[in-house]
Order: sequence, then C-alpha cells, then structure tokens
Amino acid sequence: MAMIKTPVKGMPEQLPADMEIREYALNMIKETYGKFGFSLIETPVIEHIENLTNKQGGENESLIFKILKRGEKLKEAGKETADSTDANDLCDSGLRYDLTVPLSRFFVNNMNLLPYPFKAMQLGSSFRADKPQKGRFRQFTQCDIDIIGDGSNLAEIELISATAEMLHRLGMGNFKIRVNDRRILKAMSAACGFATDKFDEICIILDKMDKIGVDGVGELLRKMELGEDGIAKYCAMLADGTDYNECSGFVEKHIGESLETGIADNMDTIIGCVRAIVEGRGEIVFDPSLVRGMGYYTGPIFEIELVDKKNYSFSIAGGGRYDEMIGKFSEGKINAPACGFSIGFERIVTILKDKGFKPERRYESVAYLLRPGLPAERVRQVIVEVSKLRDEGCRVLISPKAKNIKAQIEKLEEYGYTRIVKIEE
Repeated sequence: MAMIKTPVKGMPEQLPADMEIREYALNMIKETYGKFGFSLIETPVIEHIENLTNKQGGENESLIFKILKRGEKLKEAGKETADSTDANDLCDSGLRYDLTVPLSRFFVNNMNLLPYPFKAMQLGSSFRADKPQKGRFRQFTQCDIDIIGDGSNLAEIELISATAEMLHRLGMGNFKIRVNDRRILKAMSAACGFATDKFDEICIILDKMDKIGVDGVGELLRKMELGEDGIAKYCAMLADGTDYNECSGFVEKHIGESLETGIADNMDTIIGCVRAIVEGRGEIVFDPSLVRGMGYYTGPIFEIELVDKKNYSFSIAGGGRYDEMIGKFSEGKINAPACGFSIGFERIVTILKDKGFKPERRYESVAYLLRPGLPAERVRQVIVEVSKLRDEGCRVLISPKAKNIKAQIEKLEEYGYTRIVKIEE
C-alpha cells in the first residue's frame, strides 16, 4: 500500500514561519490573561464519551471523533451490538470538541486543590469533524479563560475585558462585542406565545438571521406551524435592528413582564462597565439575535467580531455563562456558577498571516556554513566559537555548506538569519 504524503483533510501542518507567529500569539495570550489573574491548566484531549454526548454541546456532538474500545472490550462490544448500527456502543471515548466540558470535569475532580473562585486558562487542541474552510479546521487550537465560583456579573466583565485587551495587544484592530442573555431569548419566545419545547428549534433558526434576514426567519418559523400573530410579533422584535446601546429599552418595548426582573439591568451593567474599558478600541452592543450554539449556556452570552467584515465575516471569540454544568459532574452535589470565553485562535493566526505580520526577534540569528572536509581541529574551533555566541543569547545554526550556496543563503535569510559566516579554511 502506497504511503500518503499529505495530512488528513482538515488537520493542518505548521511550517517554521507559521510556528513563529503561533508561538508569539500564544505567549501574548498567556501573558495578557495572566495579568488578569488566570492560572494555566491542562486537560486531556481524550474525554469520556458519556461526557461528550450529554446533550450540552449542541451540533458539535454530531462532529465528535469517536474512539473505539480496545482489545477484549471491543470484541465483547462487537458481539453485543452485532445487530445494531449504533456506533456509540463500540466507543468509550472521543477527542474533545471544546475545552469547557473537560474543564468542568477537571474542576469537580480537583476542586479541593484549587482556589475558589477559580480563574482558569487553557490552551490546547480540540477536534471537530467539520467541513474545513478558511480559518476553520478539524484540529484547531483553542484558548479559553473561565471563572468558576463567581455568580456575579463581575465574571462577565472580567472575561470580556481580558479578551478585548488581548485582541488589542495582538493588533486585531477595531472590534465589536455583541452580548445577549439566554433568558432574554426564552422571554422573547414566551412573549410571542411559542411553546417552551420549541425553544431550541427557534434558536437554531434565529442563529441563521445574519444570512437569511428577518423575512427568512419568519418563513422558517411558519414551517414550524407556529401562530401567525406570534411570528409577526417575533419578527417585529428583530426588525428594529440588532445593535442596541443598552438592553432595557428593548426589553421594555418588546418583552415586558415575560422577563424576570433584574436580568436587563444586569445586562446593562455589563455593557456599561466594558464600554468604559474598551472605548477607543472597539464597541459593545446588545444584540437580541445573538444565540450561541452550545446547549449548556444559562445566562449572558457574548461574541466578538472584527469591524472589517469585508475580509473577515466571522466571529473571533465567543462565550457565556454555564451555571449548571458543574452540577452535572457532581450529580447535583456541587453547584458552582461558571462563565467562560474562548477565542478563535486559528482565525486570529490567519488574520496575522494575511497582514504579513512577522514577530520581532529579540536575538541575533547567525548561520555558520562549513566547507565539507574541514580538518577536525578547525571544526572544534568553530564549535567552541558557536557555543560562546549561544551563551551570549544568539540563535546560531551550524550546517555543512551546500553546493548551491546561493539558494542555501537565500533560504536562511528567509528564515531570519541576518548574518552568514562561511568557514572555508
């Protein structure tokens, strides 16, 4: 069987120049989030299949890379499911599709060793069997910050502020922060008389509004055979636009008593505090059409997009509050509030590369090219000289001189070597 030289579709490879940008961005992220008090942790990329398929991950649960049981367990499972077509019966684990589910398990498992509230930072690979496209891969790096144990809006304010600061330091330009609350979305449906068991399906439709418009949302709602008066009211809520400077006015006009007291004020406090911090770098708005696909969100949700929608029509960060997730891992014994924010690291790297960004090097890069066949004593002298330069903080490459010396030097200069030393004698 012939070997295949290309990677599996959607699984990216990184050249040295790519890794320089990635490492620069990762270091900037860790440095910025660290200043906000977030502690770096690590969780396994393989997670229990029960945790990944608990109906918390939305459509991502259909994109899991599942891992078969092994050895005798697989044989036994095969015998038991000989007449079944359910692949889940043959699997006991899978590659994580995000970092939130593993973090929740991690916290319950280690909470006695952690401060409370706990501010966590994770950077690592996640996997989704998605359709690859620009800025979207099947294997991708996620960078998450989460606060577990803080039920106040200070958690949302800190998460959004830290992420906005990080994007500014990475030179992402002006950005727009969109915020909403899952409870407001439910109140919108209730105000229109929609049945509660239709909520998830309605959210899936609303999530498409940026592509199909308000009229498209109305058409899809009619296919659900919802009441025409309710559909008209729901579309009227969206027809005024989606960028509000505050939440209370929208709630007062369209929802009224269908929303629990204090939720709109909480949203406005978050908006006001973040606006004071990001002024001049970006804007923050209340967006009643913002949904977020994860089923585990329980309260405020948020996304960040670049103002440059002509070139980048995707969000580069998103998150929200998921107060019920921790309890699911402890069978209700531990009910810790939780809130998190995840950046689209691959998208950020794509933008940096599109801009031609090159990290500034803090050291001199020198390449020593040795003529083949040099006497051993001369090679020893060069090795000692190179060692001293490295001790002084230089990056030094030592290599045999190629026959095509011009091409060799051009490639070295392309990779940042500013001084070439040719050793002929």
